[in-house]
Amino acid sequence: MARLLYKLGSTAYRRWYFFLAAWFVVFAAVVATAVAFSKPMTDSFSIPGIPSEKAQTLQQELFPQSGDAFDDASVNVVVAAPEGHTLREPGYRDAIAHLITEIPGLPQMSDDPAANPGLVDPVVAAKSAPPALTPLSDDARIGTLSFSWDVDTPADLKQATLDDFTDLMQQTHDDAGLTVEANGNGMQVQQAPGGSSELIGIGVALIVLLLTFGSFVAAGMPILTALFGVGLGTTGVTAMTAFMDIGSSTPMLATMIGLAVGIDYTLFILARYRSELHHTDDRAHAAGIAVGTAGSAVVFAGLTVLIALSALSVVRIPFLTAMGLAAAATVLIAVLVALTLLPAILGLLKSWVFKARVRRYTPKRDQHGLVLNNGVRWARLLGRRPVAAALLVVVALGALAIPIKDMYLAFPTDSTAPSDTTQRKASDLMAEAFGPGREGPLLVVVDGRGIADEHQRQVAFDQVAEWAGRQDDVQSATLVATNAPVDPKTGKPQGVGTGAMIQVTPASGADDPETLDLLQAMRDGQSGIEEKTGTTTGVTGLTAITTDVSDRLNGALPVYLAVVIGLAFVLLMVVFRSILVPLTATLGFLLSVLATLGATVAIFQKGAFGIFEGQPIVSFMPIFLIGMVFGLAMDYQVFLVTRMREAHVHGLSTREAVVDGFRNSARVVVAAASIMTAVFSGFILEDDAVVKSMGFALAASIIFDAFIVRMVLIPSVLYLLGEKAWWLPRWLDRLLPNVDVEGESLERDSKPVSVEKDSDLVGV
Repeated sequence: MARLLYKLGSTAYRRWYFFLAAWFVVFAAVVATAVAFSKPMTDSFSIPGIPSEKAQTLQQELFPQSGDAFDDASVNVVVAAPEGHTLREPGYRDAIAHLITEIPGLPQMSDDPAANPGLVDPVVAAKSAPPALTPLSDDARIGTLSFSWDVDTPADLKQATLDDFTDLMQQTHDDAGLTVEANGNGMQVQQAPGGSSELIGIGVALIVLLLTFGSFVAAGMPILTALFGVGLGTTGVTAMTAFMDIGSSTPMLATMIGLAVGIDYTLFILARYRSELHHTDDRAHAAGIAVGTAGSAVVFAGLTVLIALSALSVVRIPFLTAMGLAAAATVLIAVLVALTLLPAILGLLKSWVFKARVRRYTPKRDQHGLVLNNGVRWARLLGRRPVAAALLVVVALGALAIPIKDMYLAFPTDSTAPSDTTQRKASDLMAEAFGPGREGPLLVVVDGRGIADEHQRQVAFDQVAEWAGRQDDVQSATLVATNAPVDPKTGKPQGVGTGAMIQVTPASGADDPETLDLLQAMRDGQSGIEEKTGTTTGVTGLTAITTDVSDRLNGALPVYLAVVIGLAFVLLMVVFRSILVPLTATLGFLLSVLATLGATVAIFQKGAFGIFEGQPIVSFMPIFLIGMVFGLAMDYQVFLVTRMREAHVHGLSTREAVVDGFRNSARVVVAAASIMTAVFSGFILEDDAVVKSMGFALAASIIFDAFIVRMVLIPSVLYLLGEKAWWLPRWLDRLLPNVDVEGESLERDSKPVSVEKDSDLVGV
């Protein structure tokens, strides 16, 4: 592999114009496809095979007008009179009437009054509503009304629309003293994270790169190539909407991971190129050596990330599969950019690569002429007390992992939103007036097509409702609809339909364990009530769907871990020609990911230090985090330990090889990890709680894995293992392909170039 990549790098340097033109053509073709054929991204949450999805399919058979629960763009408006007053008072009735009159005039609203039957004064609606569904509290102080935006999905909502509605609510409050809050799917404008987040990461990356290279030109190259790769990747995702449905959240992961690894991979090869210029005055040869050695490490580092992201498809959740594959494609582009576009740009700039210097770099050297930097000092410090260093890391990360025992996974709801948002205030008012279960109802779909007699069908529907109402933790179970045809003159049902919907309101909130127990109890009892009534039933609704998704995620986690760790372990054995090095790398990853999850639970779920309000951890956090962290952790493992392996292959002892690896790679790994931490930390500033928690978890994982595990634990363990670290059974050595990641087969110029005489390197 090293020879092949050497030829690729040196050719790209010499024939830079061909490679630049090829990348330009590719980018233009992708952009043209995206502009000409792309379709809007969707937010379908179809999860084939889960019970709630089957029930929803049954619901759509019986009630064709019912849509996907996640496409619902409805808004629940909660109005509350001050303490000691009621909504029946004339002043508040007038304010509600004004609100009802103004809402239809908002942007993205239907002109048809019949489109929003829930937009009714709660005092009036309460007179005809069943007690379990009344829109008015017992004391008449709090009421609800509802409407839906005229959009296909919440993804089509515009921020300006919600701003106008928020202004209307505030005006109603100011004019009449009536509290008006709102929640529901129609109060969420779905925006991809970005903008300021990426700018913060890029700004920090530029500072780190300036400190690393001491040159504005060199510092800008990794950023420009990473932005090119991310732009091509996300544009490619947009172009793919012409051929398949892609969720609006899909580009999020591609942007986060693409920007981070794009900078890292280019940085690693560029740093090796600079190092090779100390050994030869042939820049094309130096570019070839850099791509042949550091590029080999980049290929295998990229492969581990590709494995981790692509393996998200084993979860069998379409939106996660799409996110993983899109991010994997962006990582692949980042690898190709580092291997071909970077050397082409080096060929274009030639001696200008390290110009525009901001400082001079004149490292100290030992008596043998070897660089004596902080990486060497750190490695030697660890070598004095490797046992103490390893134990300290294990104990510290183990302590951080302790909060995992209390981790509670759920999907975010309005009731877990920050307390200063209108969604949370509306939820609190609804819980106060009607109980916490009003916002998380379960929907039982009853199929009575197997019962010929209409009277018996009605009896069966009532029996199912009675059965549901007898379950523990049920506040009410009400037959809310049948699919009987409606008389156009009277508006009343004609006969008994073949299907019914029963709304079950739990006594507990949607994210409470009691509600999940209720769902399981109903599922367990379905066969009994079906046999008794001759019907087919299913339980669906947002609460049921999100619960089933969580179960699917939890069930897939062991398989996902086995696939990712198994494939990556084999890959690392090929790279390092060792069993123990991949094993220690994997165990170190487990330590860092457990510590990350523990810290995330402490900060976000338990509200430690008062930084964030406590709320459940989003259900897909563990599997998402494991995939991301494993890929990135192996990046640093490959970057650092391949230099150790290279030194060992060239004759150094394990102890000397560890020091040499830190001499050549520690600075680059620290720079790369700092950049990635900055990129992910920027997402903590996003408003969305899920994105915020993911940004924190990813940033924390980089700190734990790169700076603690890879820079402390792994070298300490290698010191303790000594020559045994590179042990590999002979039979396995014969089976594994020799990919020559270390570049042992490459010829090098043995004549160093004087730093003082080479103007390209002065100040680098």
